[in-house]
Amino acid sequence: MFANLKLSSIRRSWDTAIILLLALVLIFASATTGTFLTSTNIFYIFSNTSEIMIIAFAMTFLIILGEIDLSVASILALSSSMLGYSYVRGVPIWGAILICLATGTICGFINGYLVTKLGLGSLAVTIGALALYRGIANGLLGENTVNEFPSAATDFGLKSIGSTFMPRTLPLILLFGIFFALLLHRTPFGRRTLAIGQSPEAAKFAGVDVVKHKLIVFTFTGFMSGVAGMVYTFRFSTAQADNGVGLELLVISAILLGGVSIFGGIGTIWGVVAGVLLAGSVESWLTLQEIEAKWRTIVTGILLLISVAAPVLVQKSKARRERMALKKSG
Repeated sequence: MFANLKLSSIRRSWDTAIILLLALVLIFASATTGTFLTSTNIFYIFSNTSEIMIIAFAMTFLIILGEIDLSVASILALSSSMLGYSYVRGVPIWGAILICLATGTICGFINGYLVTKLGLGSLAVTIGALALYRGIANGLLGENTVNEFPSAATDFGLKSIGSTFMPRTLPLILLFGIFFALLLHRTPFGRRTLAIGQSPEAAKFAGVDVVKHKLIVFTFTGFMSGVAGMVYTFRFSTAQADNGVGLELLVISAILLGGVSIFGGIGTIWGVVAGVLLAGSVESWLTLQEIEAKWRTIVTGILLLISVAAPVLVQKSKARRERMALKKSG
């Protein structure tokens, strides 16, 4: 328990460090690239991280619980494909959006059911679901692409609010951000999430329905992946089976970079927001510097390794210093 408290304090310090690092990256990028802080580039940073941020809000709860969902990008693709598939067959756009969101929710529920009711590991389940949902999307659309949507829908995904640098999706993301921040940090649901992540057995003895709680979080993660599928579809005006390929890695790396412990039990929404914006800012700077995509992928991998290893290494270093101090005093 004492070790967990120390790790918690280290993680809180990590959250602060990420916010400071984000500020330093913004200063460095603006100093080395004249177009970095232009309204156009800021618009694209917010826009390009919108789906990552939307999924990350829900995935944060899942990782705090000690679980993971590697199928979120495939759920996005299947939800997007269902949106396009239903729309071209005469379903009104609002009906197609509802089908998109329902698809994500059902996929999340299926994942949660397999993990909680059948006792399967979330890693194995969601690896299988990753292939399954992407395969269904391919079965629906094949190599076809649906790119004819109402202008009001594509304007929502692509254009900014008036003459500002803020994409029209930003208010939606802000609403979700406030909702999930309050849910995690100000409600019994959030406290139960943290308690389960720190010790499922202790939470169960305290009267928490661990199975039901995890099922709800898995389902909500699927729903948010469906929301991301809608935003992705309208942002690119495209519904196709390979939408969002590789997005799950970006989501997980941004969450871990934001201070959420891969071991569960610790995490903050503001740290996750900073992690997503940090990853998006670094990606934007590398793009403006005309760095090849393969090197940008390497940078993403390095950030992921740092986010996982650094807090643990700091904890071990602190414990080693404490042991040495005890030996000297003894």
